[in-house]
Amino acid sequence: MEPGQRSSTRFDGRSILLIAILTGGLTGPGQTIGVSVFIDHFVDDLELSRSSVSTAYLIGTLTGATVLPFVGRFVDRRGVRLAQIIVGLLFSLALVNMSFVGGVVTLTVGFVGIRMLGQGSLSLIAGVTVALRFRNNRGTALGVHSVGQQGLMALVPVALAATIAAVGWRTTWLIAAAVVAVTVVPLAWLGLRTMPIGQTRNSPSPDEEHGPSVPRGAAMRTRGFWILVAVSGAAGMLTTALNFHQIDLLGDAGLSSGEAAAMFVPQVVGSTVAGIGFGRLIDRVGGRWLPAASMLILAAAHGLAAVVGPGISVLLYAATLGATGGSVNVVTKSLLPEWFGTRWLGEIQGSLTLFNVGASALGPLMLAVSRDAFDRYPPAVLLLGAIPLACAAFALLPPNVRHEPRFSERQSDPARR
Repeated sequence: MEPGQRSSTRFDGRSILLIAILTGGLTGPGQTIGVSVFIDHFVDDLELSRSSVSTAYLIGTLTGATVLPFVGRFVDRRGVRLAQIIVGLLFSLALVNMSFVGGVVTLTVGFVGIRMLGQGSLSLIAGVTVALRFRNNRGTALGVHSVGQQGLMALVPVALAATIAAVGWRTTWLIAAAVVAVTVVPLAWLGLRTMPIGQTRNSPSPDEEHGPSVPRGAAMRTRGFWILVAVSGAAGMLTTALNFHQIDLLGDAGLSSGEAAAMFVPQVVGSTVAGIGFGRLIDRVGGRWLPAASMLILAAAHGLAAVVGPGISVLLYAATLGATGGSVNVVTKSLLPEWFGTRWLGEIQGSLTLFNVGASALGPLMLAVSRDAFDRYPPAVLLLGAIPLACAAFALLPPNVRHEPRFSERQSDPARR
């Protein structure tokens, strides 16, 4: 390869990584962190109870997640570029629709749209884009993507709150829709031209081949797939639960509501360190034992939650909880293409995300019920801490993934039949 070509390829990789980071960050209005800014306005202006808004959000999240395997299949067949253009436009329309909600039914429909297209589909596309584009340094690239995406997403509620204060919450949804439309769609149209078109192409990036791949049905019959389901599901369930009840949990431990809210900062630090660190470990020594390691980090977070108090302990707790999210995100997105190849990566990722979203939706309720049963948080979080320990033990088992010849792309590509 000539020097000029090599430089162009490296630049292409960096630019695609940046596009994936921006795309992931702009899912913020459809993520919990963005929607939370609007909750009080839904309660006050629509005259709804918090429980009805929460129920609408739960229904919207679970319903929206059911389409993710089909979105993943479309990504595999038609490529990330077309998928991002279509989903970006639809997500913009879903955000526009949120400005017209008038009651619990329309709010539920609105939540289905933004959760399905933003939190689910667009996030899936951004992650698959990075996994397809990078091979030798895939773990590091996914770590950078995770950190960059979370950093941008952390700015979303600040921007949304400021916009609401200036123009009102309904107009803010319209502005968010415009930002997504003029950013996400052009980024895909202009910046993802070098990405594969789908099953009509032989390689997922300009300089690598798919290699042996496993279809979704076969992947779901392997222990490796269910290891990743267990690890990502446990992380989604329990980190969501702890974050959802964070103000109350840390308030019982002696922190003010402001101090409890400020623990988001050490969480970001922990997520950043773990995301980059685990990514580099995957590239250098492999990721075979890292799912179990990430579960031990989550178990440690539960242990710290049981003894947390003002001072160093709460900082350690928040950083450890953040490290769970950073490590699990990188590990699962790296091991999926490593174990199952990239031909059906979108479809497999969609199925994995479906389980993850379902588990996340149950987390806050499980912790609330446990807390009510014990009448305090420490025994409740210790009880739930047994879940990541069980998942860590499960993750130590062999994944039993085999790239059998009959699953090779040459034999499975419809264009070659």
